[in-house]
Amino acid sequence: MKRPYILVAPNGARRNKDDHPQLPMTIGEIVETAKSCFEAGADGIHAHVRGAQGQHVLDAGLYKELIAELNIHVPQMDVQITTEAVGLFTPTQQMAIVRQVEPKMVSIGLSELCAHDDKSELAAFYHEVMGAGIEVQHILYDPAELQYFEQMVDQKVIPCEAPSFLFVLGRYTAGQLSNPQHFDPFFGGFLESPFAHTGKFMTCAFGPRETTCLLHAAENGSDCRVGFENNLQMENGELATDNAARVAELVERLDRLK
Repeated sequence: MKRPYILVAPNGARRNKDDHPQLPMTIGEIVETAKSCFEAGADGIHAHVRGAQGQHVLDAGLYKELIAELNIHVPQMDVQITTEAVGLFTPTQQMAIVRQVEPKMVSIGLSELCAHDDKSELAAFYHEVMGAGIEVQHILYDPAELQYFEQMVDQKVIPCEAPSFLFVLGRYTAGQLSNPQHFDPFFGGFLESPFAHTGKFMTCAFGPRETTCLLHAAENGSDCRVGFENNLQMENGELATDNAARVAELVERLDRLK
């Protein structure tokens, strides 16, 4: 089995130091985390930036500063920014952050952004950023969203040559923790879609079964996103010391599958 691409998601939009003292929040902490995770085997970082009070923000200045620091200290690592709304930001603000930062990679919640009323404006955005070579990863929270994505492609809202998806297993919501079987409907829908031969997909999984879920997904050709955004525990249930420990465990378990 070819080792999947590994993206570390070290902080997310919701958790803070109360959840884990090693959860990075400042730019300096994120850079140090990225370095240790790269050494552990991560290929890229899915980065959220935080405001002065530790809150989730979509801030172009902070993102540009973070990307510049990462390019200095760990230039081999890919950097993906987020447009996650968390109920705070409108589709217009989400589109603006991508245009202002002009990142190499960005993750966009399909259901969040496509809630925008003006589909012509939405289409202009997608064609602009994807035409500029920005790799857009479309976040899917439900397998049915693959069909919705296909509709957006058919309606010329989203250009589609080789789409990239993130399959999200589980949620932050109590009781909605992931298990490996949650991957299967996503995978089945992908195989039946028009994108099966051109697209690629990555999986993330909430809760303590993160490693088990990612291994199952990897066996079926998925890339993997791992880290404190989704889970704080090791496979044995113990609290992870830091994000690098989560990456290292996944790499070690993947090596066993080869």
